[in-house]
Amino acid sequence: MQRNGKNYCQHIAMHQMDYHQLLKDCLKQKPESQRMLYEHFAPQMLGVCFRYTKSVSDAEEVLQEGFVKVFIRLKQFKKEGELGGWIRKIMVNTALNYLKTNQKYRYELSFDEMPLHPVSTENPEVILQTKELAELIRQLPTGFQTVFNLHAVEGYKHVEIASMLGISEGTSRSQYARARILLIEWIEKFSIKEKNGRYGNK
Repeated sequence: MQRNGKNYCQHIAMHQMDYHQLLKDCLKQKPESQRMLYEHFAPQMLGVCFRYTKSVSDAEEVLQEGFVKVFIRLKQFKKEGELGGWIRKIMVNTALNYLKTNQKYRYELSFDEMPLHPVSTENPEVILQTKELAELIRQLPTGFQTVFNLHAVEGYKHVEIASMLGISEGTSRSQYARARILLIEWIEKFSIKEKNGRYGNK
């Protein structure tokens, strides 16, 4: 299978290039180096941004804003760390700021306290494709979606999430629990629907 010659050469060049030299060139604001850094990380980071938003266009807006911050703050990057992880943190923080300041999301980013049902410790006996699970997570209310992603996907502790979102640690825990309850219910319904569809086709 043939690849586009230009893209293939860029792909090889990125893997052969010394990251240290690439960062030095980016700090000197060399357009070619900045473009290579962007093209290498943009696809993965767009997925991160999309996880916190409700549309591709919003995710792309977060991505562009995030990379502006990346290039502005690049001198703060400590070379001993992983560049991809550092960029990912900037993208997550940019997404959170977008949710807080964008009128469409600000009113949806609700963390009202509500009574909780007991949380099941059982994992639903169903295997979902990563894409299907990600889509279910994106259908959660914005507050649930945000806390669930920060804790279950990014690995932040509830005390950290509370600080990032300006809420209490207890609220973060309850939002995560409620998100998990909804996901389990949806996954179980999805599983039943899939089984019925499969049997119906026999």
